[in-house]
Amino acid sequence: METSPFRYQGPLAPDELRGRDAVLSDLTRRITEHRVTALLGPRRYGKTSVLDRLAADLGEVSTIGVDLYGVQSSVDVATRVDDALARSPASFRTATQPITAKVGINLGAVRAEFARARRNQPDPTARLSQLLDVIVDTARRVPTLLVLDEFPDIERAPGAAGLMRTKFQRDYHRLGLLFAGSRVSAMRAMFADRDQPFYGQADLVPIGPLDPVVVHDLVGEGFEATGRRPGNVAAAIHALAGGHPQRTMLLADAAWRHTPEGGDADDRWGDALTDVRGALDPTMRTLHDNLEWGEQRVLRLVAHDEPLHGAAAEQLRLTGGTTSNAHRQLTTNGHLHDDGTFVDPLFADWFRQTLPLT
Repeated sequence: METSPFRYQGPLAPDELRGRDAVLSDLTRRITEHRVTALLGPRRYGKTSVLDRLAADLGEVSTIGVDLYGVQSSVDVATRVDDALARSPASFRTATQPITAKVGINLGAVRAEFARARRNQPDPTARLSQLLDVIVDTARRVPTLLVLDEFPDIERAPGAAGLMRTKFQRDYHRLGLLFAGSRVSAMRAMFADRDQPFYGQADLVPIGPLDPVVVHDLVGEGFEATGRRPGNVAAAIHALAGGHPQRTMLLADAAWRHTPEGGDADDRWGDALTDVRGALDPTMRTLHDNLEWGEQRVLRLVAHDEPLHGAAAEQLRLTGGTTSNAHRQLTTNGHLHDDGTFVDPLFADWFRQTLPLT
């Protein structure tokens, strides 16, 4: 069976990433200059693919990637840091050995330490402090980039952000330090506050949607390389997905699968779109049903390009206070961009198809 040229599930391999040259060049320059940097990108915007490509482009630099998604305590943070160190490049692990031997840490064993009876567990804050020291001390010997992904979740672990600030604010010039997160409003709140010690000094680098020219080239090359004619389907995809990376590739894949070899994508775009909408409908309904009453109605207005205060809002029985609170929550939870538009254009499409205003 022929393989689709449009992969939309999971991160892309570094050599598969397209259309991100500008942000990669920007990040490489900042990291090389040891500037503390925060990468902001909504879910499914290809942030992980960009980070993987960045690590590959940096070559001799050892990249340590710590995923902080869902952490709730210093135990969680210490475990995630230890897991990342255990997966680090061989040259970095070799350089850590004199340091870990001195403090009595076995990388990769911290999770087991916290699985013991409580009386036999190490102090989590002290253990996290030691692990952070391992990173900073090793970075003096080996060029290092530390990536702290989904960083806003660390606020759920009392004291952990403050401890990291203490460890890094004096030594950040010794290593590349890149914070990343998909809750864009939370990232901005944490890193745009100039009164926030250390974190407020970070450079904010957003990762935006794919340019229309990039979408045109991606779709055209994928179709032509497999003996299909793209027609104007790239424009139709961009008009609906708005450059959202994962949704763009999802729609391109559907169009490709409906277009036989030698065929024209324009002839099959309607069928492809119908299939995508049908496949996503159960997920979208669940997502909608899990929202609060006011959030559902605010999204309905936004999807139909209606003002949040006006006749349509009154028709949906929305009050000013409910609307403001719902809009704020939708932005915080990543359903809306800071400019009030949908993060997921196919969720907006679902509202328009399923819940018309008239």
